[in-house]
Parts: sequence; structure tokens; C-alpha cells
Amino acid sequence: MKRKLLTAIVILLITAPSFAQNTRINLYGSGVFDDKVDSRYDANNYYNGTIKGGFQWGAGIELLPKHNQGIELLYLRQDTKAPIKSAASPTKAIDYDLGINYIMLASNHYFRKPGGKAEGFAGAMLGADIISIKNPVSGASTTKTKFAWGIRGGVNIWASEKMAIKLQAQLLSAVQSMGGGLYIGTGGAGAGVSSYSTLYQFGLGGGLVFNLPSHSK
Repeated sequence: MKRKLLTAIVILLITAPSFAQNTRINLYGSGVFDDKVDSRYDANNYYNGTIKGGFQWGAGIELLPKHNQGIELLYLRQDTKAPIKSAASPTKAIDYDLGINYIMLASNHYFRKPGGKAEGFAGAMLGADIISIKNPVSGASTTKTKFAWGIRGGVNIWASEKMAIKLQAQLLSAVQSMGGGLYIGTGGAGAGVSSYSTLYQFGLGGGLVFNLPSHSK
């Protein structure tokens, strides 16, 4: 999946200048809500806990081949905690350190009345979630990459032709991202939960949009 994602990014960057009418730089900041995760393979192989919410930040470069359609490459980052109970620690949760990195390709559709300052938008995203997790007790850590998707909608309020304030709601999901065998060890030698829990992150926030000068005629 990493190779396919990198190939798509390279193709986008090479071909983009030939069809883009405008280019935008988007800066993001959102508050993300908690998400519960759990999985049980049997009585001796299970885990349950919460991926804590917090601040998510990021940036993206967006190319607009049409005035109402954009293609964006974006990166989003969140550093948070994940208190988890498992067969190894059934009564006291271990507060894991968690780093969540989304690398996404997004398609955005815009709605704006001629001369209006408010520009509504909706879009979908596909890409990868690179998740790193560290056990603060043992010091053990690991990093895995999972398929991710997302949807979002909101409004850009243009203060001028070059800058807008972005308000948006979004849902991001990393498919089968939290699993005992991959991230959360159950304590036994070679033991681990063989089923997985998909991560869902709902966020509210926004950011800034910068419209770069167009060189197309």
C-alpha cells in the first residue's frame, strides 16, 4: 500500500501544473473526540480501552483544475494517549503513548455564489494512517501503516482574494488499526489478540486557506 500511495503522490505532483487553474495551501487545526476500541479473541486474549481525543494539526496543498473542484494532498498529526486494559493488565489500564499520522489524497467539491464570501465544500479522502505506539512501562514501541479513509464538509469564509478562514467537521478512520498482535501485547510469549478494532476519529475545527497566484491563462 505504501508503494501505491507514493506512486499516486508522484503522479499528482508531476501532472498537476498542467491542469491546475489555482493552487491553495491549507493549514488545519481541529479538536478530535475520544474513540473506544476493543477486541476479544478468547478469555485470555483481549483488550479494551480508549483512544483519547485532543488537538490535531496539519497542512495540505490543493490543486483546482476547475473553480469548483479540488484535489489535495494533506498530512494530519495527533499526539495522544491510549489507556488500555488487556489480559496482561486486566484491572489497571496502561497509558500508552500514541502518535497518529494521516497521509491522504482528497477530492473536494465547492459551492459558492458569484461574488459571495462564503464557499461551502464537501469531500472524501483516501490514504494511509501511520500509527506509532509506545508502552511507557516496558519501553517497547512499534509503528504500523493502515489503510485510511475520511469524509468532511464545511465552509471557507474569504476575507480577501488571497486568504480565507476554514470551518469544518470531519470523520477519519483507520481500518483494522488497533490489534493486540500488532500494537498491544497481552504479556504471554508470542500471544496476541488476532482480531482488530477499526479507529474512528470525529473532529471539529478549521484552519486557514491561502490562495496562490495562478500562472495559467
